[in-house]
Amino acid sequence: MDEEGSDEGVVRRDRFSGGPARSFLSSLAADERIFEADLEVDRAHAVMLAECGIVDDETVGEILTALDAIEVEGHAALPDGEDVHEAIETAVIERVGPDGGKMHTARSRNDEVATCIRYRLREDVLEALETTLGLREALCEVAAEHTETVMPGYTHLQPAQPITVAHWTLSYESAVRRDTARLLEAYARINESPLGGAAFAGTTFDIDRERTAELLGFDSVIENSMDASSSRDFLLETTQALSTLATTLSGLAEDLVVFANRGFVDLSDDYASTSSIMPQKKNPDTLELVRAIAGDAAGAVQGLTTTLKGLPRAYNRDLQRATSHAWETVDAVREATEVAAGTVATADWPEDVLADAAGEGFSTATGVADLLAANGLPFRTAHEVVAIAAERGADYDAIAAAAEEVLGESLETYVDPDAVAAALDPTESVASRDSQGGPAPVAVETQLEAARDALAADEESLEALEASLETAHETLRAEVNGYV
Repeated sequence: MDEEGSDEGVVRRDRFSGGPARSFLSSLAADERIFEADLEVDRAHAVMLAECGIVDDETVGEILTALDAIEVEGHAALPDGEDVHEAIETAVIERVGPDGGKMHTARSRNDEVATCIRYRLREDVLEALETTLGLREALCEVAAEHTETVMPGYTHLQPAQPITVAHWTLSYESAVRRDTARLLEAYARINESPLGGAAFAGTTFDIDRERTAELLGFDSVIENSMDASSSRDFLLETTQALSTLATTLSGLAEDLVVFANRGFVDLSDDYASTSSIMPQKKNPDTLELVRAIAGDAAGAVQGLTTTLKGLPRAYNRDLQRATSHAWETVDAVREATEVAAGTVATADWPEDVLADAAGEGFSTATGVADLLAANGLPFRTAHEVVAIAAERGADYDAIAAAAEEVLGESLETYVDPDAVAAALDPTESVASRDSQGGPAPVAVETQLEAARDALAADEESLEALEASLETAHETLRAEVNGYV
């Protein structure tokens, strides 16, 4: 019995030793995305170790030379490892010998991976920002071309009031502008260096965290070492900002799908497809996928939030599962934004069709009620007159008859018939709505100017951020070359 039990114990141990747990723990394949980032972080850390006299220059030179060789060979050539960080260190040691392990002095994989994630996410967010600027530019161009193109406006998908194509496009430009602002704000909190926080309790070595932050292009250092290594709120904030952008895109896509269905917009063939069996159909497929991305992004926010919820300080392996939510979201939303921009830029707006539809459903009713109110009637009474007219024909005669019924006197007592006729005309109705932010061409021109100014300012901000990273990269390369 005892011997059988012992044999069974050996079999059981053999079965589970070095088994699926190793592959389950490994993130090496997924870490390909941060391969380049890890090499840069290794370089900056090694340069700092040399400058602080912690590792001698010759050894640092050998380490940096090995890192260059590893970069040339690529991620696929790395030895097996639990993650890309361990695999790169192993590859350095294979080339340099045991002294290659000195590259890991005064740091942990905890602060290393946090730095790599931030380093790569910065680039992804800058690319996403660039796509928002492209979409805003496309929306502005359409607005400039169609400041006087009257179209129907809807609430609850019912004809509501006439507007212009420019007014519609600038409504989305305003929303995407805020999405840009949210991403810029998220970028500022991404661009802080956790390197040097070590596992979570700092290090006994006299390192220079400000120096590695400078070499890697970070604006500042995350002061508290525990916060530096373990926090992932920057991932959540970025994913949330991307989800909000995806929601904006979803609304834009839905509007265009509905407009295409009603013949109000003609989508380019590059952003539509035909049916495999029904040759007459032109389907807004790409917009439908743009619309769907919002669901994916919202799911990523929920998944990431749930992963992070209730995690104790400091590092926990759960965090390995957190990052993919951000990577998948930034890729999907960036692509969706590019598609939305292309769709808007290449679409045609049939002005005659839009003009004919602009007055459908008595969409100028509010303008008539406003006119009556401006000439002395209480607005609620004017609303009642026009509501009765809407049920009887929605023209001048119906309005006059309703006025006689409600007021007991002629409509002409309050307003000139020509003024009512003008209020009933969609183009005149739009022109009369020249208050701040309204659809009248004069009001839209003001909005368009503001949109272009904001776009130019954000383009400058993006260029400055990109230039800052490029300068840091060149500085680090120069320092590395001094040792290699």
